[in-house]
Amino acid sequence: MAKSDSFFIRAGVTTNGGTYAQSEIDIGAYVNLGVSKSTLLRVHNIAVQYADSNVFSDPISDATKNMIAFQLCTQSQTELVYATDKSVVASGCIAMYNTQFAPDGSATDDFATGFISQDLDVAPQMWTNGYLIGVDSLFLGANLHGALDTGDVTISVVMECTLENATQANSVALALSQQ
Repeated sequence: MAKSDSFFIRAGVTTNGGTYAQSEIDIGAYVNLGVSKSTLLRVHNIAVQYADSNVFSDPISDATKNMIAFQLCTQSQTELVYATDKSVVASGCIAMYNTQFAPDGSATDDFATGFISQDLDVAPQMWTNGYLIGVDSLFLGANLHGALDTGDVTISVVMECTLENATQANSVALALSQQ
C-alpha cells in the first residue's frame, strides 16, 4: 500500500485536579505488524483543545495558580513523564495564574496581574515527516494541578494521520525513535 490520504483520529481525557487520568486510544485497526506485510501509522499534526465543564460558555477560571498538562504516549503511564521518555509522542501544558490582590496586598477585583501561557513541549508542528507509530494503542494522559472554579478539564486531541507500508528504512526509524 502506498501512503494513504490523511484521516483524523480524535480522543479526549478528563482530569479532576491532582489525580493523573489516562484514556487508551485503540489504533489496532490501523497498525498491522504482520509477518509478510506490515502497516504503520504516521501522525502528521496534533491539535489540542482544553475545555472545562462549561465547554465554551465561560472561560476556564480560578483565582489561584493552576497547570493543565497532557501527554500522548505509546505506553501506558501512571504520571506525567519527561519528553526524554521514548514513549512520548507529544506533550504540553497551559499554566494559569490569577490574583485578586493588588501589588500592595490590598484586595481588588482587578485581574490585570493574571496571565495564561501555553507550551507544547514536543512541538508537533515542527515535525518534518510526521511521527511514526507501530503500536496497537496510544495513551492520552492528563493532570490538572490545582482546582478550578469551573470544574474538571477535558483535554481533546485531533491527530492528522496517514497509513504506510513498513519498509526497512521506516522500521529502522521507528526502532530508533521509540526503542
